[in-house]
This record gives sequence, structure tokens and C-alpha cells, in this order.
Amino acid sequence: MDLYIVTLTILGVVVLLTAWLPLMMRRLPLSLPIACMAIGAVLAWSPFPLLPRFNPLENREFTERMTEIVVIVALMGAGLKLDRPIGWKRWMTTWRLLGVAMPLTIGALAFLGSWILGLGVASAVLLGACLAPTDPVLASDVQVGPPQTGEEDEVRFALTSEAGLNDGLSFPFVHLAIALALAAKEGTLLLQHWAFLDVFWRLAAGGVVGWALGKAFGFLSFRMRGSSLAKTQDGFVALGMTFTTYGLTQLVGGYGFVAVFLAAVAFRASERHHDFHEQLHDFAEQIERLLMMVLLVCLGSIAASGQLLEGIDWRVAVVAFLAIVFVRPIIGWLSLIGSGHPPGESLIIAVFGIRGLGSIYYLAYATGQAEFERVETVWTTVLLIVLTSIVVHGIAVTPAMRWIDGRRSRARRKQTAHAVH
Repeated sequence: MDLYIVTLTILGVVVLLTAWLPLMMRRLPLSLPIACMAIGAVLAWSPFPLLPRFNPLENREFTERMTEIVVIVALMGAGLKLDRPIGWKRWMTTWRLLGVAMPLTIGALAFLGSWILGLGVASAVLLGACLAPTDPVLASDVQVGPPQTGEEDEVRFALTSEAGLNDGLSFPFVHLAIALALAAKEGTLLLQHWAFLDVFWRLAAGGVVGWALGKAFGFLSFRMRGSSLAKTQDGFVALGMTFTTYGLTQLVGGYGFVAVFLAAVAFRASERHHDFHEQLHDFAEQIERLLMMVLLVCLGSIAASGQLLEGIDWRVAVVAFLAIVFVRPIIGWLSLIGSGHPPGESLIIAVFGIRGLGSIYYLAYATGQAEFERVETVWTTVLLIVLTSIVVHGIAVTPAMRWIDGRRSRARRKQTAHAVH
């Protein structure tokens, strides 16, 4: 059997399912990522050689590049869909999640990695840094709606803006783990190098370049007379902005993830109510969904074949359980105390810190920069948490969002009734 033709056929089916499955699953307590992984599992158990199985440990660079592309496309889509202008008070929930919840989560996960898994300092920090960011790719069900649709309540806004920024802001901690791994061989001067380059310069460069390019793209799209980009009505301009921003930022040594999201936010700020935003968002979302489905079908196939999860023992299972059930929910909820949100909304924001392809990218990237002890254990733990998060959060998201929407709808009806009387 021609493996190429069979794989091409499967790819065609996956592309068709990209459009069809979201409609079929709208009323079900399941998510598209769960369906993708199930398809991959079926293919793995099939007697036919349907898919090449890309083990991340054996194909690290392929894993890094594929997850990198889907994450930056998702970051552009997340930034484009936010209607709320950036600001200290308007984004206070986001700043709490980034400034309080994320560092504490990294510390807690690193502690669990050291205490339960017996990891060294560098590997433990790497585990925490990879699992700290929420995922912009798999969190579409808890994010705001397309631009100018009005689907931007506080819960959805918090989870969208957090996912957009913390995928870049966790990068310094990934580089800290790399510096610790290298320092064991090359000396402690690497830590000073990390503080200046990986924290100060890369964050500053990512923020400045991203915002400047977003404003420049806004000028080319809405202010340029006669030949503006908006007049093209081409959605693939979103991909051009994504890759240009990411590439230029990386070339000057900045964090491309931060830059891409801020470029999208700055682009929205240039002309907030133009219809072109919706076209760009829709195209970026379609590309993101297609890439996500292909990767998750491969991940489901690998998981079902047992290549990735054969190293699971009780310690890995305990860390995965604690990470999903206790660490993020408790720390996230504590970070929102005093924010003014109803307890139910704060709980949902805290619980739905979905882990996904961003975690896999960070781990693939870091293991290409330095050697980490017991890296197979780190891979197994991260992948188990990602798979568990996809299933648990995917099942819980529909009833949780319905509860939030119903609660808000009832509150509006009460306000209307009081106004009438």
C-alpha cells in the first residue's frame, strides 16, 4: 500500500472534518481536540500503515517547528478578536493571572517535579515553565467570539488575554531552566547573562517591535490612501503579519510570541471597528484549526500506540492529577481574590487553564538548547498533563460556559424587570 497516497487521503478527510465537526459537536459535552485525538487513536489501532508516527523524543525539531507555527497563528487570532483596548484597569484580571498566578504556578510545579519525580533543579524548573502557560490553540471554546460580536464577557476575556500573553511571558523561565542546565557545566556567569538577555532584552524587544509593527500594519491597512491592505479583502494578510512580526522579532533577539500577540492588539487599536478585522480573524482561525487538527490527530495516534506514555508510573500520575485538579485552580483562584468577580466566575477562570501545544513547543525548544537529566520523565509528565487537560477541560467546557451564559442572561432579565417597575 502506498503510504503517501493513504496519508494524503487521511489529510483530505481531516480537512473536511475541520469544517464539519464543530457544527456536529456544538451541543455535545465534547471538544474538537478530543475528536481529533480519537481519530488519531482509531488510525493507530488500524491494521493499515495510515500515518507516520512522529515521536517527539526522536523528532524533536519537527515537533518544535510544527507546534511553533500553530501557536503563533493562534496568538494572532487571539489578539485580533479582543475588542477591549489594552489598559491597566481594563486588563486587571489578566495582570493578576500573569503577575501572580503564573510565577506561583511555575514554582509549585517545579516543587512537585523535584519532590515527587526526583528531578534536578534545571529539569524541575523546565517542567514548571512548560506547564505554566495556558494554551491559545486548544482554548477556543472558552475564548471571546470574533471581533465586534459582543461575545466578550469577563471570563472569556480573561482566558483569551491570558493565553495571548503568558505563552510569551513564560519564555524567560524556560530560558532560566536552560541556563541552569548549562551552568552546571559552564559556570554561573550564564545566570547573569540570562537576567539581562532573556528577561530584560528579549521581553523589551518583543514588546516594542510587536507594538510598532502592529501600528505599521494598521497604517498600511487603514490609513494609506488608494492602496491600503484593507481594500484587498484578503484574509491571508493575517498570515503575512504573523510571520513578518515573528521573524523580525526573532532576528533582533526578542520574544516572537509576545510580539505577535501585541502586534494583533495594536493593529486592532489602529481602527477598532473595521470589517477587515473579522476577515483576518476568520482566516487565521481556519488555518489554526487545520494545523491543530493535524497535530492532534498525530498526537492521538502516538498516544494510542503507547510510544509516549509507556513511562507513566504512579509518581507521574500523581503530579498530573495535582497539576490539573489543585495547582492551577487554587493558585488561579487565589490570584483573583479582591478582583470583584463573582466566586463562580473566578473559579471558572482559575479552572480552565488549559495546557496544550504551547507546552509541547517549549519542551521541544528547551531540549534542543541544553541537555536535561531525566528528560524522558519530563516529556512523559508534560504529555500526560496535556492529554488529560484536553479530555477533562474539553468535557467540562460546554456545561461551564452554558452556566455562565445562563447566569448572565438571568441577571440581565432581572435588571430589565427592575427598570420596568
